[in-house]
Amino acid sequence: MSEHDREPVEPDSDSGEIDENTPNIARMYDYFLGGSTNFAADRQAADRLLRVFPGNLEWTHINRAFLGRAVRLCAEAGIDQFLDLGSGIPTKGNVHEIAQQVNPRARVAYVDIEPIAVRHAHQLLADHRLVTATRADVRDPAAVLAAPGVSELLDFRRPVAVLAVAILDILDTPDPVGLVAAYRDACSPGSALVLSHSAVLDITTEEVEGAQEVFETTTTPTLTTRSHAEILEMFDGYELLEPGLVPSAAWRPEEPVSEDYAARSNAYAAVGMLPADD
Repeated sequence: MSEHDREPVEPDSDSGEIDENTPNIARMYDYFLGGSTNFAADRQAADRLLRVFPGNLEWTHINRAFLGRAVRLCAEAGIDQFLDLGSGIPTKGNVHEIAQQVNPRARVAYVDIEPIAVRHAHQLLADHRLVTATRADVRDPAAVLAAPGVSELLDFRRPVAVLAVAILDILDTPDPVGLVAAYRDACSPGSALVLSHSAVLDITTEEVEGAQEVFETTTTPTLTTRSHAEILEMFDGYELLEPGLVPSAAWRPEEPVSEDYAARSNAYAAVGMLPADD
């Protein structure tokens, strides 16, 4: 049996207390997408967020659509391993569903710190031998990469697509560029980085401030928007695929989108590839 064909181990323990009274962004995101894995506190916070920033619902669907297009592109390019950082609660259009439509042997390691997200993933993935869910803090790359659900499923000697979609803007980390670089350095040539990050495109200062106030009541109280240049820096070492770093909705859309609609992404997104060694 080859290294690639060995069976993955059982997912890591998902132990962790679930706080039903403090809003959680993963569960709020689930609510925005029409899911049911959320509590009253999450729904109340999500509704408050929509009152101060009505465009958040559209942002959610734009972001999810970008993820799907990017995963499909990576799979069609021959990448059959995916590390989804801050994966959230499994919902329609999961990474493994999209990747395995292209390649049934594609392997996906989901990583999230939210206990209910991981528990729900374990239930959903019980019959999936090539998919794991790990509870870990993505701000600790060494711990994530060493976790059995990651290290015993993915072979980093072969290309891996690292997914950092709508996660770096809610992490409390002083060095997001360095954080991305730590995962990059664990990957082999031919690997990919799929990344989206909040930006001020079609959102007012008042809406940003209102959204930040709502985030302060959640388990992830940080919400950081960054400039195009700051986000581009996260792709250091990667070669960007066309059309480069653009508003999420404008990244290889299935149908042409207007500039006004693209701006409603309120995020930039891109896919970068690690070039072959010289």
